Formats: sequence, C-alpha cells, structure tokens
Amino acid sequence: MPGHFPYPTPLKGPMSYANLIPAFSKAVSSISLSRAASVSSSLRSRSTVAAPQSEPKPDGDNGADPTRGVIKRKAAQVDHILQTEDARPEPHPETVIDFENTKEAYKSKDSLELLRSLLVFKVCTYDVVVDRNKELTSLSRKLLGKTLFEKLMKMTFYGQFVAGEDQESIKPLIRRNRAFGVGSVLDYSVEEDLTQEEAEKKEMDSCLSEAEKESRGVDHREKKYKAHRQFGDRRGGVISARTYFYADEVKCDQHMETFLKCIGASGGSSEDGFSAIKMTALGRPQFLLQFSEVLVKWRRFFHILAAEQGKAGLSALDVKLELEQLQETLTKLGVVSKENTENWFTGENLGLSGTIDLLDWNNLIDDRTKISKLLVVPNLETGQLEPLLNKFTEEEEKQMKRMLQRMDVLAKHAIKHGVRLMVDAEQTYFQPAISRLTLEMQRIFNTEKPIIFNTYQCYLKEAYDNVSLDVELSRREGWYFGAKLVRGAYMQQERTRAAEIGYEDPINPTYEATNDMYHRCLDYVLEEIKHHRKANIMVASHNEKTVKFTLQRMNELGIHPSENKVYFGQLLGMCDQISFPLGQAGYPVYKYVPYGPVHEVIPYLSRRAQENRGIMQGAQQERLLLWKELKRRFLNGEIFYTPVY
Repeated sequence: MPGHFPYPTPLKGPMSYANLIPAFSKAVSSISLSRAASVSSSLRSRSTVAAPQSEPKPDGDNGADPTRGVIKRKAAQVDHILQTEDARPEPHPETVIDFENTKEAYKSKDSLELLRSLLVFKVCTYDVVVDRNKELTSLSRKLLGKTLFEKLMKMTFYGQFVAGEDQESIKPLIRRNRAFGVGSVLDYSVEEDLTQEEAEKKEMDSCLSEAEKESRGVDHREKKYKAHRQFGDRRGGVISARTYFYADEVKCDQHMETFLKCIGASGGSSEDGFSAIKMTALGRPQFLLQFSEVLVKWRRFFHILAAEQGKAGLSALDVKLELEQLQETLTKLGVVSKENTENWFTGENLGLSGTIDLLDWNNLIDDRTKISKLLVVPNLETGQLEPLLNKFTEEEEKQMKRMLQRMDVLAKHAIKHGVRLMVDAEQTYFQPAISRLTLEMQRIFNTEKPIIFNTYQCYLKEAYDNVSLDVELSRREGWYFGAKLVRGAYMQQERTRAAEIGYEDPINPTYEATNDMYHRCLDYVLEEIKHHRKANIMVASHNEKTVKFTLQRMNELGIHPSENKVYFGQLLGMCDQISFPLGQAGYPVYKYVPYGPVHEVIPYLSRRAQENRGIMQGAQQERLLLWKELKRRFLNGEIFYTPVY
C-alpha cells in the first residue's frame, strides 16, 4: 500500500548501512555479522541533523563504531582539525621528474621485456588483429594446442598485461615492482566466456523483478533504470572493465570467495596493497537498478524544491533550502502537513541554521525492517510515498540482504589483512546505488584510516557534484574520504544507450570537458587534503599532463608524497615511463595487477589490445621511449642488462 510522507517519530541517530537496509541488524541477526548490525543502516544516513545515540560500541571490530553520534563525531573532528592545522608540513622543494629518462623508467626491465613491449604495442596498431582478436585467438589455440598456445601468450600479450596464474605465481613480479617503488592493486581478471545471446538472457532474467515479469508496464519505472535487451550484453562498447553477469546466489558466493583470496594475496604480497572488487559480482543487479532509481528520484525532488525557492542552477553543495519555506511548499504540494514536516527535520544544527542541504535531505529515507520498504519514491501527483514496485518476493528480499552481507565480509577481511578495498565504478544506471553502498562502508570502516575507496568517473556531467558532496559528508562526520579518480570506461555504451532508449546523455560533451572535470574534481580533493588531512585519492590516469598537474598542485599545496595521501595508478604493462619514475622519486604509485589462468583471461587481454589501439598517441610515445632505451643499452654495451633488486 502507498504510504504518506509523514514519519511516526523524529529521525535520530547516525545511520550506517546497517540501518540502510537492516539486513544486518534486525533481519540478519541469525548470521554472525556482529558488525553487520552496523553495516546495513543506510539511507537514513548520518547527518548533521541527527541526534547522538548512546548505544555501546560492539567489541572486537577494529574500533569502527557505526552507532557513534554525530555530536561526538563533530567534537572529535574539531580536535583533529585543530591538531592537523598545526601539524601541516612546510612546503617542500619541488621534485622534478623526467618522464623521458628511459634509463630510470625501464631499470626494472630486462631487454627481452622491452622487446616484448615493443612487439605487443606494435601489434595493437593493426586494426585487423584487434578487431578479429577473438577469432585469431581461437584459431591459434586450435593450431598450436593448449601447451604451445599458453607459451606463446606468456611470451606476448599475457606476459605483457597479466602477472601470473595464481596468488603464488604473481609474487615475484609484485616484489620486483615494489623494489622499484611501485605497489599493486590486485585484480583477479577471470570472466565467463558467454555468447551475446547468453549474456542478454542472463541480464534480462536478473534485472527484472517477479512483479515486472508478471505485469509488464504496470510499475512506473524510469527507462534508464530498467533492463533493455538490446543492451543486455554489458560488454558491448567497453574496453577497460570486467563484466559480471548474475547466474545465482551460489555464483555470487564464489565471486566473494575469489575476492577474499585476492585480498589475502594482496596482504601476503605487500604491506600497503589494494584489492579491487565489483558490486555486480556480489548480487542480483535488480537491486542496484531499483535502489539507483530511488536515490535519483529523491535527489531530483530536492532540486524541484530548490527551484521553488529560486535556487536552481547552483552546484549541489551550494543549494540550501529555507526550512520554513520548505515546509510551506511541501504542505502546498499536498505531500505532508506542516506539523509532520517538523518530525522530518530535527537536531541542533538545523535548529540553528534553519536550512536544509542535499546531505540533510539524503537522510530522509526511513530505516525499515525490510529492504524492499526502502524502495519508495515521492509522487507529487498523489502526495504519497509509493513503492517502486507493486510487490517483492521473499527470495528477492533475501537476495538484497545477501549482497550487503558479502560486502561486509569483504571489508572485514580487508581490514584483517591490512589491505585497502577499491570498489570499481560501473554503468550509470547501477552507479548511484554502488556509490551509496560504498559510502556507507566508508562510514563504518574508514573511521581510523582509509580502508574503503570509491571510484568516480570524471566523464560524467555530475562527477564534481558527487565528489564534493561525499567529501563534505566525510568532513562533517569525521571519517576518512578515499577515492579513485578515473576518466571512465563506458562512454560509447552509455551514449548509445541514452540515445536509443531516450534519456539525457550522462557523458560530458567533449574530451576536453572531461579533462577539465577530472582536474576540477582532483583539485577539490587536493584542497581538502591540504586543509584537513583526512582525504586520500588515487589519480588513476595514463595521461602525462594529468600526472604533471597533480605533482604541481601537490607542491603548491604543501602535500608531501611521504604523507601517502595522493596515490598514482596505471595498468600493468602500460605507461611504465610514468609509473616507475614516480615510484623511484618517492611517490606512492600502484599498478593494477591482473592475474588468472591463461585461457580464462582472454577477454581481459582482448580489452587491453583495444585500449592500446584506442589511445594511440600515448602508446606511440611509449614505443618511442622503448626504442630509445634499447638503443641506449646497445650503444653502452648493456643489451644483456638484468635488473638488480
């Protein structure tokens, strides 16, 4: 039944993702997730409007306290700021890094490795090889047989872009890179080899609820957040990201076990490693679609109310609604009575400011005993909160809870092994939910240091708003903000889907606009590091100009590389002329290190070939530098050079 907006009691207490979906607290108490009771409190997120709770902190969970009240958090935050203001390092002498010094850039490689790189990068320039790589791979496998084919791949593409077949075989490469100043982000890169028809069927089965299957078109879902068969194969037009398709809950548990092993391998290989995960691997994507739609509709409703107050066009963080006027507007729209709106917005901060911003607004989704009860949206025509779908089955409810449980298990395992968890970005119709759930994990696990990192795709028009809002929330609540900035992996697919289905293109109009967005987001986080020292960012880019921009801003802002606040990231086998000089100069730099059996990482290798073809200017520069170093070694009698470490 549709429910009216009024809340029976005032909102109070900080909200972790344990309340977001009390899957971890009330509904999943039978599972041993002691921290999960804190880990599903979400959408009613912690805010400056919340009153403190006095519930005791659970024992034995690395000090994370999801029930800590906002007032207590703010006091601790003020103390930290006062301390770090005085502790800020003095500006340091600018470090000049020569990215064309090939002797330093390739000192970790022997000459055979340089020749292999040249061969692979050259092959990637031939369109016929890249476009027909699957057919050529299949033919080579048949002609050579399994053993010879694997040897050929290890001498070429596999050896260039993949570290090894399992956790043990990758350790020598990880240790060698570490010896030359480069860390690792481990990524188990095995994917199912599905046909397009198989992928489409799995996607449609897993993204449609039972209610939608029974009554097509009855529920008022937005086109963007519904599955469409012509885009069911999410691999199309994507060259830089793994793709997972939902089969069943057993398969999701297997993916979780794989991620757990990856975390363990990262912890066993280095002291400061990262491990990458994808949320679509951990549960039924139906929930991510639905939750994303709910979040977007609530945010859109906020901006409608802002327009009513003449505040349209401002950045998301700058919009502050006048409380009294907001109450009058909600009453006028028939959404809720003025008396009941007073139960929405309570807390000493609102009482003082008399305004509501988007962060406060995001806390107004009630925590409920069932996940499906969260999936409600405001309907201005009826003045009611309406469920996104007519009904949810018991099994769908359980599937949503299990996704959150798996996330919690991975986060705790990462803490246990001293590994930071990098949550990859995905398509825009999944991303609002992925970002929100990642943020809730940050609230729980980033209280002492950054453990969970979110990923922001800067080719999105809303990237700056997303980054600035999340930074502001971390500042208010006193936890460590962790982010990876990328340009983005789904541009072609996203643009085509938006055009064919009929919604606004979410991508910046030009490459230059994306560059500007990247630098704007990056600069915002760097400024936050300067002022509060509680933000951390990975600059995941192969763009030399972006790297130089970061170095320049770090120097201007007095952020020393030894603080380990700013990291750099590139893919294994690419841009060594950037990665290794940075590492040897003392900057924290990481390679995304894929691993897995030869035959099972072929889809990954296919994408690497396409990506190298797609970024020809950078690849051409890299080939020139490789030739330069080989010539230097030959002329200096170092052609048989062997790295010493």
